Amino acid sequence: MELGLIGLGKMGGNMRERIRRAGHTVIGYDRNLNLADVPSLQALVDKLKAPRVVWVMVPAGGPTQATIDELAGLLSPGDIVVDGGNSRWTDDERHAEELSARGIGFIDCGVSGGVWGLENGYALMYGGDPANVARVQPIFDALKPEGEFGSVHAGKVGAGHFAKMVHNGIEYAMMQAYAEGWELLEAVDSVTDVREVFRSWQEGTVIRSWLLDLAVNALDEDEHLSKLRGYAADSGEGRWTVEAAIDHAVPLPAITASLFARFSSRQDDSPSMKMIAALRNQFGGHAVESADAPQQ
Repeated sequence: MELGLIGLGKMGGNMRERIRRAGHTVIGYDRNLNLADVPSLQALVDKLKAPRVVWVMVPAGGPTQATIDELAGLLSPGDIVVDGGNSRWTDDERHAEELSARGIGFIDCGVSGGVWGLENGYALMYGGDPANVARVQPIFDALKPEGEFGSVHAGKVGAGHFAKMVHNGIEYAMMQAYAEGWELLEAVDSVTDVREVFRSWQEGTVIRSWLLDLAVNALDEDEHLSKLRGYAADSGEGRWTVEAAIDHAVPLPAITASLFARFSSRQDDSPSMKMIAALRNQFGGHAVESADAPQQ
């Protein structure tokens, strides 16, 4: 199968490679032409045989909107656009309507896997018309992890990004729990090797997880996280999750508290936020701030 892929950054570049390893043809475009296979969106569309499938993997908001607007003028009826970025689910309906007016299909796809996805596969949550999903299924199958799970047609347009948003909200709360436990262990004199306590939890405990494994990786690199400043950004999806909970009157005390805890990292140098920062760097390659860096 042929695929056009727009956005070849930390995730997009690895996704291109994983899809190619599965035997598919990928024509990639990026504003950084050193990463691109073609010099423009027009050239990408021209190289693909109709009916085309084009996957957009650029930052949410303005960049995604601008890319979809440009594609709307370049693609033909029967083509499909997949938005694999972290777009807000409320944007998906607008994008689908915009493209549908031109006879172009639209699928929203939440993608999880970070910098580890090339080898481990990407968990995929997608929303859209079943016929459109069936057309793109070979690409979903190439990207997903090995085995039975890791990929789901979550529902109609918007369902994929909504599911990914909730996934990220849960991720916030899980990271916060590990971070608070780590800070408490570090605070007492009786526990003399916090890193090994965390390592011991990797087998046989009910809290073992990939995030715990990544926490141990981070502690192996910097045992007391002394090289990090306790600052952790939020990608926006935690806020959207809390906003959706308010709209639907669903109580989310743990997720809401974990979002507010990140806000606290904007103030003083929070020890637990060092762990949050370390975990985000481990699983997603997100930037960290040096403990020596001047505070903003």
